[in-house]
Amino acid sequence: MSKANFLKMQCENLSISVTSRVLLNSLQLETIPGEFLAILGPNGVGKSLALHTLAGLRPTEVGKIMLNDQPLNSLSRQELALILALMPQYTEDFFPATVFDTVMIGRHPHIDHLQWETVHDRNVGKKALAQVDLIGFEERDVLTLSGGERRRLAIAQILTQEPDIYLLDEPTNHLDPQHQLDVLKLFRKKAYDGKTIIASLHDINMAARFSDRCLLIFGDGRWQIGSPDRVLKSDLLSDLYATKIETLSWRDKQIFVAVG
Repeated sequence: MSKANFLKMQCENLSISVTSRVLLNSLQLETIPGEFLAILGPNGVGKSLALHTLAGLRPTEVGKIMLNDQPLNSLSRQELALILALMPQYTEDFFPATVFDTVMIGRHPHIDHLQWETVHDRNVGKKALAQVDLIGFEERDVLTLSGGERRRLAIAQILTQEPDIYLLDEPTNHLDPQHQLDVLKLFRKKAYDGKTIIASLHDINMAARFSDRCLLIFGDGRWQIGSPDRVLKSDLLSDLYATKIETLSWRDKQIFVAVG
């Protein structure tokens, strides 16, 4: 199959557990090309494990994951890298490297063995750096970047990969408010352009603002999925986070506040 065919991801009875604890039980999910799906839940409920499983980095224990009706585990890592990209929650740099060399790692799936990147590849990398406000940083050593700058570089790297499905584990980590908005607007536009965005978020208000659907993971096997209007309710969110969440009206919108 060509890359263009891989736009729909399906989870059929997908379960995720750690030792004897079932975190997610029998998830039924079909992504819609062009949607932004936010994953919400407290720490330790399996949001990262779910994203790693969707990326094919963790074997499915129960259930299966399909890409356009083809099993995800039947594809090679390079084939998958042309279809989907995972941005993990943490990025570590063990050796010196420039910002530009690091962003170009995202082009590796597109470059044949023993070949160098083309002018087009380099232009894709430059465009990605511009999209995350890192123009002028190309020759900086990644070890000299702040936490927020390094996070934006990780985002630029997966933009350079140009997948159809973006799997983002807390993409706004370490970012100041303006860059949080810029990043989520950027991926919202990617969704408008037909890409699929699946992102774990801790900010309920950001999920309400930018997502088309929300997947709530409770950590005891339970889950809920639906539009923000349907699932972002005070009672469900209070149950989800084990703390009182109240809903306030502000500028004709609903604002969610943890009151304890």
